[in-house]
Amino acid sequence: MSYRDTYQSWLDSAVLSQEEKAELTAIQNDEKEIESRFFEQLSFGTAGLRGTMGMGLYRMNVYTVRHATQAFAQVILAEGPEAVQRGVAVCYDCRNNSEVFAQEAAKVMSCNGIPVRLFDALRPTPELSFAIREYGCIAGINITASHNPKEYNGYKVYWEDGAQLPPKHADEVAKIMQELDVLTGAKLDCASPAPITMMGEETDEKFLANAMAQVNDKEAVEKVADTFKMVYTPFHGTGHKLIPEALKRLGMKHVICVPEQMVIDGNFPTVASPNPENPEGFALAVEIAKKEGADFILGSDPDADRVGIMVNTGNGEFKVLTGNQTGVLLLDYLIGAMKRTGKLPQNPVALKTIVTTEMARKVAEVNGLQCFDTFTGFKFLAQKKDQLEGSGEGNVIMSYEESYGYMLGSFVRDKDAVTASVALSEMAAWYAGQNMTLYDALMALYEKYGCYGERTMNLVMPGLDGLKKMADLMAGLREKPPVEIAGVAVAQQKD
Repeated sequence: MSYRDTYQSWLDSAVLSQEEKAELTAIQNDEKEIESRFFEQLSFGTAGLRGTMGMGLYRMNVYTVRHATQAFAQVILAEGPEAVQRGVAVCYDCRNNSEVFAQEAAKVMSCNGIPVRLFDALRPTPELSFAIREYGCIAGINITASHNPKEYNGYKVYWEDGAQLPPKHADEVAKIMQELDVLTGAKLDCASPAPITMMGEETDEKFLANAMAQVNDKEAVEKVADTFKMVYTPFHGTGHKLIPEALKRLGMKHVICVPEQMVIDGNFPTVASPNPENPEGFALAVEIAKKEGADFILGSDPDADRVGIMVNTGNGEFKVLTGNQTGVLLLDYLIGAMKRTGKLPQNPVALKTIVTTEMARKVAEVNGLQCFDTFTGFKFLAQKKDQLEGSGEGNVIMSYEESYGYMLGSFVRDKDAVTASVALSEMAAWYAGQNMTLYDALMALYEKYGCYGERTMNLVMPGLDGLKKMADLMAGLREKPPVEIAGVAVAQQKD
């Protein structure tokens, strides 16, 4: 069927509401828009689905969410009755339609006879990973598009280890999705639905207890607590509740939250992009930090799995540290703090992804740790952690990637801004006790380990044209790989 035929079939469908049909009718003279919405299904990968919201096959809406959930349910059902009874945990973030999508996903799972644990309100992504492990669920679903612009939403899927779906299961979900009708394939009516149990504060408390167990040197915080000031922003997202609470439990007495950005809002009205990698998003926080005389700014992305920091450079100006720099600081600090407090395990190990700075390896090895690389993505970091610890080869003290993601402890298998916020704040307080800002600390690390430089460039290529441009760029790179870079001959290529 052509994209035009698919568009017409949606317009003619008895399933769509009049309002939904009106949205599609409004684009009837815009051929490019019709094609962009109906040229194919949103592709399902190991991270699930992600796309702009709206009516259409290549959009995030209740129909595409139900469709993916039905396929995922069938993969779970194939695991057998025992696996099915373990149930699925469902979570969602602050984005427009997230709660609706989460409820629809829960309904489809329930109608397939799969029990559901659904959070009673928005929660951080790492708490979903925790809940899967804590309650012994077979899988999890999270409605979030992380730090993407407000037009986006997403559907992330997790397996029983609390990490994102393994490729084998993701491929099976994608295969079943091709076989199911998007508008009518999901089970929505059933005589005996499986129970949907709500999760709330009791799960928060269990999660926070595990996060606080990662604290290494609370005395360092107590030493400076009366004078140390920090600013926090959740960028209108899910960190608004648990991160300030965790920092309070750490002993931070002066955590100043950006009031405008503590308001839950999927339109992200105070930022162009709710991404802690973008310095402009911290404008309000910097204003408050300068006014209050704070040395440290911390911001979590909308689903609170990633965290970024800004530090006082010593002249009253604030600088965003990259994920690479922040990770190196934290790794070096954790090694030192664990040694001071007698908490460094036998055979300590650090994990990073292949695109993360090699400075992390230098920090690890100088301090007697092994450092392993994985492919990009926390499911691979989680797999490596399980493999090393399961075989007795090593105990992972920290896993991270350059895009502001950090995983500490063994209670989650995903990046975790809540626990990382606690660790970063403890680190900032410890350095304050040495009369150093984190900027001073970073300069000292360059003195100790050598200078490393990295730069991440985010290129946005929207729509069908963007997809084609990305495909062409990759094809061109493979057909004609560079023979030199900046005048230096390329010695080896690896794809």
